[in-house]
Amino acid sequence: MTEKTPADFWFDPLCPWAWMTSRWMLEVEKVRPVEVRWHVMSLSVLNEPRMGELPERYERLMREGWGPVRVCVAAEQEHGSEVLGPLYTALGTRFHNQGRDRDRATIVEALEEAGLSAGLADAADSDRWDTELRASHKAGIDLVGQDVGTPVIAVPGADGGQIAFFGPVVTPAPKGEAAARLWDGTLLVASTPGFYEIKRTRDAEPQFD
Repeated sequence: MTEKTPADFWFDPLCPWAWMTSRWMLEVEKVRPVEVRWHVMSLSVLNEPRMGELPERYERLMREGWGPVRVCVAAEQEHGSEVLGPLYTALGTRFHNQGRDRDRATIVEALEEAGLSAGLADAADSDRWDTELRASHKAGIDLVGQDVGTPVIAVPGADGGQIAFFGPVVTPAPKGEAAARLWDGTLLVASTPGFYEIKRTRDAEPQFD
């Protein structure tokens, strides 16, 4: 059997674009020998130095964003990293596909769907796990720099190091062989020495299905 390549994926459940990328990665797992390993990063942590300078609507979102990532990290600390994938799926489906409020009731539902205790929702309003949250965030963002967001993906490089990148930002999430082609192409450009960026203006909103 072909050994699977680990793909470390840092997410914030707040971000609809990271959600689209994560659904693509689940498709990649079906068509390439890849195993996604989930990690938490935080747009709220990333934007801390900018608070007071951002538009009010975005600052409200950043304040709201602490709860879900704290719950994710609490679940990981108490039950291991293997719970992050199911919990992210449960949260993201509610936040993005269903347009649910990012409140305690929604978080409790997601925890229960993922087979976790509803009591973990208490972490949303606690800084108990913030040291671990910041460490997880730092591990991802240090691979790519401060001028990006979520998601961050990292895979082993040929030289024994890691190939890491932000994105890809895509909608809708490609499926089947289209997902495989995007994965192959992303790795190709990301592994090119000196390559930094391909970008164009987004003209579509995330398309959830």
